[in-house]
Amino acid sequence: MRYLPHTSDDVRQMLETIGLAGIEELFSGVPDACRLSRPLAIAPGCSESELLGRLKKLADANAQVSEWDAFLGGGAYNHFIPAVVDHLVSRSEFYTAYTPYQPEISQGTLQAIFEYQTMICQLTGMDIANASLYDGASACAEAVLLAVRCARKRSKILLSQALHPQYRETVKTYCRYLPVEIEELPFDAGYVTDLQALKDRLDEQVAAVVVGYPNYFGRIEELATLAELSHARGARLVTAVAEPLALGLFKSPGELGADVVVGEGQSFGIPLSYGGPGIGFFAVKKQDMRALPGRLVGETLDQDGKRGYVLTLATREQHIRRERATSNICSNQGMCTLMVGIYLALHGKRGLRQLAEQNYSKAAYARRRIGSLAGFQPVEGEVFNEFAVLCPEPAAQLLARLEKSGILAGIPLCRDYPQLENGILVCVTEQNSKQQIDRLVAGLAGGAA
Repeated sequence: MRYLPHTSDDVRQMLETIGLAGIEELFSGVPDACRLSRPLAIAPGCSESELLGRLKKLADANAQVSEWDAFLGGGAYNHFIPAVVDHLVSRSEFYTAYTPYQPEISQGTLQAIFEYQTMICQLTGMDIANASLYDGASACAEAVLLAVRCARKRSKILLSQALHPQYRETVKTYCRYLPVEIEELPFDAGYVTDLQALKDRLDEQVAAVVVGYPNYFGRIEELATLAELSHARGARLVTAVAEPLALGLFKSPGELGADVVVGEGQSFGIPLSYGGPGIGFFAVKKQDMRALPGRLVGETLDQDGKRGYVLTLATREQHIRRERATSNICSNQGMCTLMVGIYLALHGKRGLRQLAEQNYSKAAYARRRIGSLAGFQPVEGEVFNEFAVLCPEPAAQLLARLEKSGILAGIPLCRDYPQLENGILVCVTEQNSKQQIDRLVAGLAGGAA
């Protein structure tokens, strides 16, 4: 869908420039007999989301297309992307958005990155954010390396088992050939990090504790308590956010005491695209600024006193001597950075909260309905738009049955947690209608049509 950005004032100014009083004069060469003298007989205006839905129904009438009710999450989320995002990033000056090697002559690119960094700081409650990394998993691994660098003689990392499994595997891969010890913390009956296990394992060798917010089961971890315990033993708290829309509703990790906040920004205007690309965000307190991986764009004044943007810090191996580099990540996700920045600016603080509330409310409705079914046990406690469910039959069997009815009911938890053979992870976003949720519930109950 094309996005037409011209306001009434824009149109008026263009008409004045070419010496015309109104749009009608543009068509003066068309005979009156060939022109419509009344308004078009079209339906009243509707929202962009509703319009796309109507167009899709018309398109479906032309061809038989399989229709799925999808409730999949697990780190990749189906959110609506306004047409203006695609419109703006498709402008020619952004086609090759990339970190420039002569940065100061690329003020537009630097400004876009600077504004992205600013909005990430506002979301996470942190002091400083860098230009983007590859994805949430690599950002999490880079956070672990930062913690080890800053902790000097400490070399142990405590990873919560409730952290996204792919994030945990990426951290282990990064640290495979480094003198870093990785130890996993179990989760308790409430599907959050076991606080007693954390107390028992925190010692003078721990550089960082890494947890999800929300975690992989959809639960909101007690970050304030985790931060207090970690800081008491001199360790940093690293928070990994796979679903950043939750930060539009819940307290930011920075407010709750996190030292490093990383995550995946795909929810903010980047399509799912069969798994990529993503965009890793990375934010820290001021004390850790010089240990940041990647790049940091700053604002300054030029010799004439005008505002300008500069590449303030570049610690990747292409900019400085390799042995002094903090990271070997060579590309920032320039185009994805721009998409996230546009998406966040478009929604603003209030719009982002309203969107988050939609996700929260729909997930609450789905969890309540599923919990009313015999044998189904949704996770209890605070969640956002995703939650684990224990089912009365093996997950693989249940999901296969619903798939035949066109319902992708969730992700089987047994892939990464063998002890949860009957567990599924269900995600509900603003894209899921009440009718779809009710159909999911009917399918789980065995009554899917």
